[in-house]
Amino acid sequence: MSGKFHLNTAFGWAGFHDICLMFYLVPPDILNLIFMKVFRREQLAALDRFTIEREPVAEIDLMERASMALADWLLSHRPVPCRIAFFAGMGNNGGDAMAVARMVAAKGYSAELFLPLISGKRTEASQINLDRIFDQGRVPVTTLSPGDTLPDLSGFDFLVDGLWGSGLNRPVTGFAAGIIEAMNGSGREIISIDLPSGLYCDENNARAGAVVCATHTLTLELPKLALFFAENERYFGRWHILPFGLHAASLAEMVTPFRYFDSHDARSLLKSRSLFAHKGSFGQALLLAGSKGKYGAALLAARAVLRSGAGLLTVHLPGEGVAALNVSLPEAMTSADNERDHLSLLPDITPFSGVAIGPGIGKDPSTLRLLVQLIREIRKPLVVDADGLNLLAEHPELLSELPAQTILTPHPGEFDRLAGLTSQNEEERLGVAITFATSYHIILVLKGAFTRVIFPDGSVSFNSTGNPGMATGGTGDVLTGIILGLLAQGYLPHDATRLGVFLHGLSADLQVASGSMESLLAGEIADGLVLAFAALKSK
Repeated sequence: MSGKFHLNTAFGWAGFHDICLMFYLVPPDILNLIFMKVFRREQLAALDRFTIEREPVAEIDLMERASMALADWLLSHRPVPCRIAFFAGMGNNGGDAMAVARMVAAKGYSAELFLPLISGKRTEASQINLDRIFDQGRVPVTTLSPGDTLPDLSGFDFLVDGLWGSGLNRPVTGFAAGIIEAMNGSGREIISIDLPSGLYCDENNARAGAVVCATHTLTLELPKLALFFAENERYFGRWHILPFGLHAASLAEMVTPFRYFDSHDARSLLKSRSLFAHKGSFGQALLLAGSKGKYGAALLAARAVLRSGAGLLTVHLPGEGVAALNVSLPEAMTSADNERDHLSLLPDITPFSGVAIGPGIGKDPSTLRLLVQLIREIRKPLVVDADGLNLLAEHPELLSELPAQTILTPHPGEFDRLAGLTSQNEEERLGVAITFATSYHIILVLKGAFTRVIFPDGSVSFNSTGNPGMATGGTGDVLTGIILGLLAQGYLPHDATRLGVFLHGLSADLQVASGSMESLLAGEIADGLVLAFAALKSK
């Protein structure tokens, strides 16, 4: 992941769960169902309505609740004294901005409110908050009409964007675009409420309309789909989830294919270990890896298999690589291929509870024949990565022969070759990836920021861990090893992929916390799994 996400709590990764339980009295069994869904624009609007109807709560009181969460964030992240310019639109996002301005002004902040006349009639809740601003008398209000001279923003410490929220469905142009351009050109930090104004909730926004370039985005209750697209990073900056208590049963009932996978989910998947367990209790893994000049990939993947808890590991690799791996990783067993510098013969796969192929294997014709034989004979969970994916891309007829729930772990370039995709648009890539996974009945791990795990039913799990330090050679080999190690222990393929991706990113995050992104090595992620498992179990 990009390192741009932050949960607004001092309680760590589990904090959102704890806050919901403490303040909103959400039953834990319901919370398990809703944690953490990602909804589309129309669904988010429906959730507001359901909360108002079913809690019940007045719309203005629900807005006040959301605004309190926003104001609390500002009060804790921006010290007094500071001068804040609030830009409020005509809708409920503008109502939030006005409520926050009133709240921080009551705490001694210097707040000034700008009201651009950018759309039709002001909503009822927004008008109530404007009346409250006038009643309080602490926040100067300036109305901006087309043709007016735009304010000088250089004297403010930062700006708050409440022009539009997640409900926008058209490009921002004309006078409203001029307001956004003035904000972006001010040189001030911008904090956007829910979404940067001009950014569509569900889509990649590489289009004509103006968009606020926020430093921070305070997304209310749940992440929005647009926050997972790399092209939108320049708009949303660093995003923070602020829970404020939408109706829990409604959240649980509403169906979406998208989920944000976090520590609560990961912890629920961890298997406990019996006091009387032995190495045979945790499975046998087979890793087919390595070729001339690429034995490091085999070593990294093998180390990750063992660090992720597999009981026994056999690495099948070319003959010349056996001695080096025996010395570097004595905990693993080795199987030597007849060929010295590439793989050509498939060993007996019947004893193994999970198999992975790909790291560093190259693309020799005899290696391709081995892959074909493996695909046709295997009856156990299978992971295909790296050169295994490149061979599939060159021989796409093999994709239809992959056993159901085979796990493919491509980075974007590898996936584009697999799918014959030429577009660099992440929204389009995600759509194609969903179709790809459903068509071939496989599990697709599309690596990158917020790594997507896409399942045969078309559902998508966005991962919450990881950082840009992982953009270095060998990290994909480590992920393959982690997933294989979990499969060997009996984790179901869909659980092994989600948990494996989470642990992979968490280990990298823990390494970076005591070091730097620039210096992170793939081997450190493998060895850091000891800390990742401990951190996940600590709650």
